[in-house]
Amino acid sequence: MISIRRYLSLTLLTTPLILGACAEKEPVQQVDPVRPVKTMLIEAPETGGIRNFPARIDANRKAELAFRVPGKVQELLVKEGDQVTEDQEVAMLDPTDFQIVVNDRQATFSAANNNYKRAKGLIDDGFISKMDYDRLEAEFRNARAALATARQDLAYTSLKAPFAGSIAKRHIQRFEEVQAKQPVLSLQNVQLLEVKFDIPESIVRGIRASEEENEKASDFINMFATFEDLPDRKLPMSFKEVATKADPKTQTFEVTYTIEQLTDATILPGMTATVTADFSAFEAQNVVFAVPVSAVVGDYKLDPRVWAVDKQSMEVKPQPVKVGRMLGDRIEVLDGLEPGSRIVTAGTPFLVDGMKVTLMPELEQAEPRPDDPKPE
Repeated sequence: MISIRRYLSLTLLTTPLILGACAEKEPVQQVDPVRPVKTMLIEAPETGGIRNFPARIDANRKAELAFRVPGKVQELLVKEGDQVTEDQEVAMLDPTDFQIVVNDRQATFSAANNNYKRAKGLIDDGFISKMDYDRLEAEFRNARAALATARQDLAYTSLKAPFAGSIAKRHIQRFEEVQAKQPVLSLQNVQLLEVKFDIPESIVRGIRASEEENEKASDFINMFATFEDLPDRKLPMSFKEVATKADPKTQTFEVTYTIEQLTDATILPGMTATVTADFSAFEAQNVVFAVPVSAVVGDYKLDPRVWAVDKQSMEVKPQPVKVGRMLGDRIEVLDGLEPGSRIVTAGTPFLVDGMKVTLMPELEQAEPRPDDPKPE
């Protein structure tokens, strides 16, 4: 039997060997972290090539003519299609009632004027009190204003053209009772016509002013209008304006150009046309990309940059960019991006140069629309 002393000695000798064997572990291999990220592929705006847009014609100047007082139409001096000059009389109301009012106001004014003139001679000699003088002066001024109003209403019984043009539509008939501001005639000038058409959001993003040369993008786009019955005529157009608010139903933006009236043919408001736009000259200008605001971050100098994903190594690299205007939840990138590159759109503050990443599935990268309900 082994003695207790010898057993303790053997135990003390073997314990360090066992502990040493347990302490010896295999070395752990260091693995670089791989972060899943949301990304987007940079695509060129749809501004290239030749595009056709359906357009509608409208008058550059038009007005709905109406009387400023109610009454019975006594004369209609023009017909639909007639050409009129500026300040030409086109319609007239029966002035009888208005003339009666003018005569009444004239009599009241004459009496008030005479009383006021006598009061001015009496106030200096003290034959009339200051209160009576002020009352007569107020009556004189009120009568004068009432007479001016009656004369103006009488003048309003004559309707004149505010500018030269043609009568497009007659809304009433002779001897008809009309109300004040009720449309009587439609007047339009068709010497200069407007061509209106809608363009999609993708093209609006690409068409912008060139900040470096201070020139409008419309100067680089060749546009002309054609009509179905004039297929061989390409009518040049001049840019007028573009809407900055999209149509709520179609999400398109209305663009307006102008064309001159033809001498050998007639173009009228309401006609349709086809606008052909050649963007080939515009392609040579700087292309503008719209990326999510979350994709652009600032470096230690607060200069804007994005994180680009290398397709081969799947590593991210900082890419300096030049930004422009804010477009809702997006921002314009004027320089620093090329079509076909991929950038990170979420989690950018946690990235470092050379970090390996994996692309999240496309379904997980869908951005919520503004009208989507928020989760509870």
